Amino acid sequence: MPHLSPTEEILEKLIAFPTISSDSNLDMITFMADMLEDIGARVKIMHDETGKKANLWATLGPDIDGGIVLSGHSDVVPVAQQIWSSDPFEMRIDNDKLYGRGTCDMKGFLAACLAVAPKYAARELKRPVHFAFTYDEETGCIGAAHLVQAIRDSEKKPAMAIIGEPTEMRVIEGHKAVCEYTATFKGLEGHGSAPDVGVNAAEYAVKYVSKLLELREALKLRAPDWSRFEPPWTTINIGKIEGGMAHNVIVGHAEVEWEMRPVHKADGDFVKGEMQAYIDDVLLPAMQAVHSSASISVESIGDVVGLEPMEDNEAKRVVMKLTGANQADLVAFGTEAGLFQSIGMSAVLCGPGSISQAHKPDEFIARDQLKACDTMLEKLVEFLV
Repeated sequence: MPHLSPTEEILEKLIAFPTISSDSNLDMITFMADMLEDIGARVKIMHDETGKKANLWATLGPDIDGGIVLSGHSDVVPVAQQIWSSDPFEMRIDNDKLYGRGTCDMKGFLAACLAVAPKYAARELKRPVHFAFTYDEETGCIGAAHLVQAIRDSEKKPAMAIIGEPTEMRVIEGHKAVCEYTATFKGLEGHGSAPDVGVNAAEYAVKYVSKLLELREALKLRAPDWSRFEPPWTTINIGKIEGGMAHNVIVGHAEVEWEMRPVHKADGDFVKGEMQAYIDDVLLPAMQAVHSSASISVESIGDVVGLEPMEDNEAKRVVMKLTGANQADLVAFGTEAGLFQSIGMSAVLCGPGSISQAHKPDEFIARDQLKACDTMLEKLVEFLV
């Protein structure tokens, strides 16, 4: 086994916790909390309603406003039905790459934070540094939403957040929102020989999808001049259509799973308003004219706010100085960053590893990426003392 750096030693331990989003993350949260308490951090464990998951909030330095948050999520995506070359929850080193579920997304950043924390604790900090490690980012940023609400309600407000998502240590100042929905159609089953007698839920689901595709084209014309996203407009994707049981049966139940990624909030409001009006004014009256109990319901599965690029962004300025970057970029994937921005904090993404490795079998992070992250976090102390 090659010699491991302090960050790599911690990462090896974090990988061994199988914190898949469907399962509890408490063992790993407790492990990290103990590490931070041992160096004198003020630690809070914030449980969810079930008591099986929790956020970790820990602080070093003075109890004042204006702190810097180092944020990352503790959960990982499943490994079921993926073919791995080795145990995904046992870190493996090969050719200067560290393999294991969560190595890049995003336990590498958490390990780097824990490794640098004793160095912060040894200094006389004039500005607090907060460690924010959340649950259920992969299923809608649920933990971060609860954490941000707690920050909003607190007396001491941090000024900025650095979210260590895998960006290959590039500075990222913006990403689109991610809004996921499931539309459920309940009609009236019957024999396929008499389609006018029943209410075919699949047919109305298809009409619903057709309206979404119509709006998708309209959104291309709404792309703002300032947008640097690729593509520059708000997108809509149909992820799944399900319904029916046989060729000769009128479909009584159907579902459509879809998402949109708004460039800005106005586009999201536009799509939701148009779709609700289409349901209320067109689809539902037609369904209930045949069967009064027919229904359409739309459930919000995840609604992750975007990170909007801002001219005045202290987090961007700080991290660009720390990394030596001369520009900030945008990414397509969603993160927790916009939640911090929504309560008046500046926020930026910068973390080790590549998003192209995330969620795949044989996920890995290059060792030099971790070293670069260590360097950035060690330099951060300049802004704390």
